[in-house]
Amino acid sequence: MSSGEALPYLPASTTASAVDQNAVLRRAMWRLVPFIFISYVFCYIDRVNVGFAALSMNHDIGLSATQFGFGSGLFFIGYFIFEIPSNLMMQRFGARIWIARIMITWGCISVLSAFAKGPVSFGIIRFLLGLAEAGFTPGTFLFFTMWFPGASRAKATALFLASVPVANIVGSLISGTILSLGGIGPLRDWQTLIVMEAVPAIVLGVLCLFMLADRPRDAAWLNAQERDWLESELRNEQQALASRHGGHLRQAFTDWKVFVIAGIYFCYIFSSVGIGIWLPQIVKEFGLPNAQVGLVAAIPYACGAVGMLVWSKLAGEGRRRVAFAYGALIFSALTLAISAFQASPVLKMLAITLTVTSMLGFQAIFLSLPSTFLTGRAAAGGLAVIVSIGNLGGFAGPYLVGYVREATHSYVNALLVIAAVLLTGALSLAALGDPAKRA
Repeated sequence: MSSGEALPYLPASTTASAVDQNAVLRRAMWRLVPFIFISYVFCYIDRVNVGFAALSMNHDIGLSATQFGFGSGLFFIGYFIFEIPSNLMMQRFGARIWIARIMITWGCISVLSAFAKGPVSFGIIRFLLGLAEAGFTPGTFLFFTMWFPGASRAKATALFLASVPVANIVGSLISGTILSLGGIGPLRDWQTLIVMEAVPAIVLGVLCLFMLADRPRDAAWLNAQERDWLESELRNEQQALASRHGGHLRQAFTDWKVFVIAGIYFCYIFSSVGIGIWLPQIVKEFGLPNAQVGLVAAIPYACGAVGMLVWSKLAGEGRRRVAFAYGALIFSALTLAISAFQASPVLKMLAITLTVTSMLGFQAIFLSLPSTFLTGRAAAGGLAVIVSIGNLGGFAGPYLVGYVREATHSYVNALLVIAAVLLTGALSLAALGDPAKRA
């Protein structure tokens, strides 16, 4: 049975009384989420380490600020093109095989990034990297719907999203250190950085074939009663959602809420990537060596790792959760605008740290919203639509920051543009409210 088929009917009463339900969910959480977490850490490192590589790469291969921003952003064009097909193919082939394919492919193409020779080859490789990685994030959210019901899925999602700040912390520290050590053999410092951070993705891709199971029914580490109970719970939840909202693929392309959420996510990704890609160069202007650039650039994400978990817990459920999400974006816009006018490195980094922390708090809440009104193939297609359209912001953000930076020789106006985009996303979410309660 393929991963996209409906769950079989299994009366809950025949298994629930004989199963320690919390123990089953804990076992699934510990078996699956840590591996996905580690995988996404390296996924995100390979996506944003180009910001550190740029400290010497741009000079070596002749990239202007605009060319670097444009080429970096092409990753998200490739991501956009292949996001929906990739997510649907995951339903066809199963998470285990498809996530392994994604990771091995992106690791290999990431290695090629070390051998870019100029603006054209740099842009082409970034575009291909986006094609390769497309589907990993929405595929993971879809994978969680196949394994975790209700509150357990929210917890798994929150833990998974914590990998974003962890990736930035680990990536910043490692990247700064590798650059400060110089190259290895014929490889320059930035080439060494890219290769060393790409290889783990290939290794993890191979391990994925042995670590993941597409659904509970495929898990040898659960007994028959545990598999039957979990399949039954998931089937009942999906049927309840489908009865309220429908589960057909066409809903992903006809429900207006999907596109409003995609637009809000565009604003977030525009800002997140716009800051993340350029943060090492912003910090470099403080006059620090590369190793210290990595250390300082990690600070906002270290605070964000704690902030996103605390903010998500405080948010609770329902409409209150939505209010906490757009409140986080409003605060992000305010603090980023303040950072733009700070000459003091300490005050600038303090404001940016508050910005990143509140943005990650938003993300931890926001990405759980689609599953409140989408299920089945509608969930697969809807998540892909939201993430693919949203990730176009990953092209627009770095490119616009680079263009404004080159035109004005300053990051002030660039940061103000990002703040305005954050505010737009906040107001849009406030107008939408709780999508589960909207027709």
